[in-house]
Amino acid sequence: MQQKRVSLFGYGGTTRSLTKLFPSAVFYDDKCNKPFKDENGFQIRPALEFDENYSDLEIPSPGIPPFNPLIKKAKNIQSEYDIFSDTKALKIWISGTNGKTTTTQMMQHLLESKNSVAGGNIGTPLADLDTDAKIWILETSSFTMHYTNKATPNIYVLLPIKPDHLSWHGSMDEYEKSKLKPIKEMKEGEVAIIPKKYKDIKTAAHIISYENGNDLAKYFDIDAKKVKFEGAFLVDALLAMAVDKILFDSVDYEKINSFELDPHRQEELRDSKNRLWVNDTKATNIDATVAALDRYKDSFVHLILGGDDKGVELNELFVALKNYNVKIYNIGSNKDKLSKLAEEYGIDFVKCKNLLDAVDKINADLTKTQVALLSPAAASLDEYNSYAHRGNEFKEAVGKL
Repeated sequence: MQQKRVSLFGYGGTTRSLTKLFPSAVFYDDKCNKPFKDENGFQIRPALEFDENYSDLEIPSPGIPPFNPLIKKAKNIQSEYDIFSDTKALKIWISGTNGKTTTTQMMQHLLESKNSVAGGNIGTPLADLDTDAKIWILETSSFTMHYTNKATPNIYVLLPIKPDHLSWHGSMDEYEKSKLKPIKEMKEGEVAIIPKKYKDIKTAAHIISYENGNDLAKYFDIDAKKVKFEGAFLVDALLAMAVDKILFDSVDYEKINSFELDPHRQEELRDSKNRLWVNDTKATNIDATVAALDRYKDSFVHLILGGDDKGVELNELFVALKNYNVKIYNIGSNKDKLSKLAEEYGIDFVKCKNLLDAVDKINADLTKTQVALLSPAAASLDEYNSYAHRGNEFKEAVGKL
């Protein structure tokens, strides 16, 4: 039997891990100017050299958008998830706009003793997961689901969908469609826990819908007062506990309360004057920023905004800002856009050179009763390597005050 000719689009972590399955695969990458072989002997070629007539299977890095020429030329696209669709592990997919990483981590924390592993968008490619594990807990991006046409989850946990990645998907409708796509293909006996607005979606799966944490706590008979997390983090915890209840009829308050949140999401810091600074660099969209503001709604907030807003319409953010006692400090590639909107909506603002300039300006005015909040409502790649890079610079600057 002739071996499949496999093309891997993008020379990234996901595609590199797939060479375990496809040792003769060829990479095609937009950043490659001339062909070369990496240290493991794999061929990396310029994207322009891809010829669809000499390829039987194309697997894209999830971040490559559908308007990329490679995608448009490909005739045999499968996602990373499709490649592993026959893996025997019970598969739990977690998606939504905000909170999917924390929910995935919390679920793995609860289920690790039941032989579960976590991967996907959380950082571990599926090719690096243990195929003998009983449960695969996968943080699943809209990018991946856009390209997935074969694989489906046994349990799908969907957090609320808010505007994000619109420049990649082309519209909010397409973004939402990707998030809802797996539900329609799920089978009888499978479970989808989804926001109430989607409760009437056509599917063979059993639908459990929720509006908020109270709905989840009531449905699964969980005492939310015994869970230490608050706000959005409480919903994340309840969703993780819901899956534990579905699979093992277990409600483990001690275990969930032993979970430690990752840095960079509403991470509180104190400077040498005991003033409160909050690193919420992971808030890369409007909904996440509004959630952070809501946590500090009883205080005056010095809010650092800005970065790559991914083409999202920002008026909704400024409508929300009018409900808070706030002054904004605009940074990043969209700071002119933010400043113009601030003028339009009557929000007090300062246009800053960069993040460090914003910290300096806030430092001059911040009191002990106020909050300094980095919650950018934008991605970081306009000026940083990652949201963590941005958050670490913020923390280092605060540490020197």
